[in-house]
Amino acid sequence: VQLQASGGGLVQAGGSLRLSCAASGRTFSSYHMGWFRQAPGKEREFVAAIFRSGGTTFYADSVKGRFTISKDYAKNTVSLQMNSLKPEDTAVYYCAAGRRTIVAASGIDYWGKETQVTVSS
Repeated sequence: VQLQASGGGLVQAGGSLRLSCAASGRTFSSYHMGWFRQAPGKEREFVAAIFRSGGTTFYADSVKGRFTISKDYAKNTVSLQMNSLKPEDTAVYYCAAGRRTIVAASGIDYWGKETQVTVSS
């Protein structure tokens, strides 16, 4: 499984960014998909997930109502639409695929390459 993330950048507080993760093969049928982030000096933390069956979504409390995760089966991509961004959203973001879990970093099977999101105040 290969995951290629893109879409990071610099934005002012209150602005929006959209991250995309292109997945190889039949990833969506076998894996839950999600996004994690890691700020300097902090642990990698769960952000959002979309489950393998039915497309149910789940979010960290810190992003609920502001971020939306979605899957595009035709393009084989998972996207994270981030609205009302705050300086505390600044971090390196990672796309992830997990067969058993998608909310715990220790259980992730595959990680995408990092993409930096910086929110200025």
